[in-house]
Parts: sequence; C-alpha cells; structure tokens
Amino acid sequence: MEDNIPAPSQPTPAANTSAPARRRLDWKGELRGLFWLLLVVLGFHSFIAKPFYIPSESMLPGLRVGDRLVVSKYAYGWSFVSPTIPNPVAMFRDIVLRQPQETWSVQLPAWHGRIWGSMPERGDVVIVKPPGSNTDLIKRVIGLPGDRLEVAGGVVYINDVAIPRKAMGDAMIPVDANTKCDPDQYPGALVRTDKGAFCRLPVYRETLPSGRQYDTIDFRYSQGDNFPAIVIPANHLFLMGDNRDNSADSRFSEAERGLGGPVPWENIGGRAEFITFSLDGTTSLNPATWFSSFRSGRAGTSLVPARGDGQ
Repeated sequence: MEDNIPAPSQPTPAANTSAPARRRLDWKGELRGLFWLLLVVLGFHSFIAKPFYIPSESMLPGLRVGDRLVVSKYAYGWSFVSPTIPNPVAMFRDIVLRQPQETWSVQLPAWHGRIWGSMPERGDVVIVKPPGSNTDLIKRVIGLPGDRLEVAGGVVYINDVAIPRKAMGDAMIPVDANTKCDPDQYPGALVRTDKGAFCRLPVYRETLPSGRQYDTIDFRYSQGDNFPAIVIPANHLFLMGDNRDNSADSRFSEAERGLGGPVPWENIGGRAEFITFSLDGTTSLNPATWFSSFRSGRAGTSLVPARGDGQ
C-alpha cells in the first residue's frame, strides 16, 4: 500500500510591493488640445457670433452701460473686421504693465467688399469699427446707399421726408455705478425718490419708412441736432446713436471722435441680436456681489426693432 504523501505546494509568487509607475504629463498633447480649443473659440467669434459689452450711454434708452449682448457675425457676410485675432502684446501691456489698450485683438489690413455680403436693413443695431481705428462702437443704421439724409432741429430727413417722431414721456432710468446721470450731460435730470435715484430723460419714438420703430433720447439742443444734407455714397451707411445728444456717430468728424460721415459697409462687424445679461457695476472679488449686481428684467431683450401697427 502506497503512502498518501501530499504533493509539494507550489511556491506563492512574491507580492509586487513596488509603487505603480507615475504617468508623465503629455505636455504636447495638452498644448495640442488647448490649441484646437482656442482655434474653435476664435473661429466661432470670428464667423458665427461673439459677446459685446456696452461701454457708453450712446444707445440709451435701449442699451445701458453694463449690458452684455450677442452679436451675429454672419448677418451681412464677412469683411476684414470680422476675424478675432488675439494680440498677446496688448494683453501683456494692459494686464501686467497697467497700460490701457484700445483692444486686445489684431485687425487685418483693410480690403474692399465682403464675402457673401448683404446690406444691413435700416434700423439695425450694428457693431462698427471707425475708419483707422480698431475700437468697436455700437450704433443704429439710419441711412442707406443713395439716400439723401439731413438732420434739422433734431429731426432726421430721409429723401426730404421727416422721420415721424412721437413723444413717449420720460424714461426713469435707475442710477447705479454704471448709470451716473452726469449733471454735465444731463443737467437737472437726476431725480431722487423713496425707491432710489433715477435719471429722467425724454423719450421720442421714431418710425422708419419700413415701419420699424425704436426709442431715442433727445434731452436738449446739441451740436448734432443739425447736419447738412448729403447723399450717402454706394456701399456706405449713415449711423447714429439713439442718445442723440451724447453720441459720436456719422454726424461728427473723426477729429471730434465721430465716424466722419457715412462709413464703408466693410467696417460693419456684425448685428446686435439680444441682451444676455446686464450688470450695475458693483461686481467685486466678493462672490456675494456676483449675483446682487445683476440687473433684473434685461436678459433676453431683443434688439431687433419692432414694426408699428399696420405694417
């Protein structure tokens, strides 16, 4: 009889106690991803839509300092002002050296015409780069190529016909850090109530030949209330701000920081579509102010002029 001898046990492999190898960061891959992300963002800003910040009161009462908008870049085709090309030197000077720059982008050399271009409609709110400048302004299209345009006593005449104006009463615009109701610009307009301070400004509604309507501010007599009759050249547009007494536009020369008359349509960068949100100027590093500084009731406001009854 054979002895029942157990088979020798197999040796157990020693446990691997060494730490797993640390993965090295793929810098080339990360930079490649950031490059493509930046390219997509800049492409979208250049050819589809981009945000825009309202820095002045030239488009009161509809647009206030602190409003953020969406601007469609494809509405009229594309020109040399369309691409968004960042300028690292300008960014460095502005952020690090504290030297305020006109813009953080590079502008391409000017050329005539537009790619798949179309003419804006009278009444559109547009972004424009003044000739010889790289700063974006926002104005309204009033005159089209071939129009005979004149301003007399604050009334705009197109082809010798006055644009109808209707007094709409006073706008009570809340005063805040972004809306100061400067007494030099609006003497006597500041009103204090138990609900806060307001800037009371007279509103006039204009109706264009197409029936499109929009509100303007005409507070007092100003230099821009009179402009001699001109015929707008081909492929040019006459632009005006809705705040007629405080807007440097086509009524004023470049020396007066205006647009110097009708502007070439190549200088139009896009059409303003709607307000995304609005800030009253009190935002700080304190997170609590990130919400309290939002102005209510402005998000989603369309900037496309409505048409009057019967149009």
